[in-house]
Amino acid sequence: MSSAYLLVSHGSRDPRPEIALQQLTEFLSQKQQSYSSSKKLVGLAYLETRPEPLHIQIKEFAHSAFVAGCDRLKIIPLFLLPGVHVMQEIPEEIALAQQALGKDINLELLPYIGSNPGLSKLLSQQMAEIKTQAWVLIAHGSRRPGFQQPVETIAANIGAVAAYWSVAPSLEAQVEQLVAAGKEKIAILPYFLFAGGITDAIAQLTETLKLKFPAVTFQLAQPLGASAELADLIWDLMKE
Repeated sequence: MSSAYLLVSHGSRDPRPEIALQQLTEFLSQKQQSYSSSKKLVGLAYLETRPEPLHIQIKEFAHSAFVAGCDRLKIIPLFLLPGVHVMQEIPEEIALAQQALGKDINLELLPYIGSNPGLSKLLSQQMAEIKTQAWVLIAHGSRRPGFQQPVETIAANIGAVAAYWSVAPSLEAQVEQLVAAGKEKIAILPYFLFAGGITDAIAQLTETLKLKFPAVTFQLAQPLGASAELADLIWDLMKE
């Protein structure tokens, strides 16, 4: 018997994350084939934007996995931060699915992708292409106590200051501080897996900052995106 894998994403009405997720599963399939002759079952499920709740999606995929000869389903949250989705909602949905499935197949929650230490290296690679004096890492943010710690740690690892889209300190506040400190070249790194509505809004805000601080050169990096390197980080978790 063997394991099947289910990647759990937030879900979006924007088509771009969906396309990126399909590319990511393709990278993972290619990786599997190069490592093993037996193809592992890899699926996608969504916390939101689907007619069925997550526990039903898990249950349906687990049935397919069981029929394919798997006795374990390992679930990987495709989230960068340990917010409410990762810490509360996904475990609750897995518990509901396990209740419905009984002992036929064992569900196992793996660490969320943002907990992989290799993520800092991946961000650093993206930063290497841009010459600047200061970096701002902008994450979504959460009202959950202690949410900043992982972001602050990653920002420190890559030599950036942290900002948040939904809570303080904002991107604008951090940029104002850097400008006051004499920085004339500032680059912004969105801490998001894929392009979507918020990364579009960050791009618009960057244009506004260019008008507000005409003497400063701003550059905006891309979010992580679907890549063989990101697939490698997921593969590391899958092998656990």
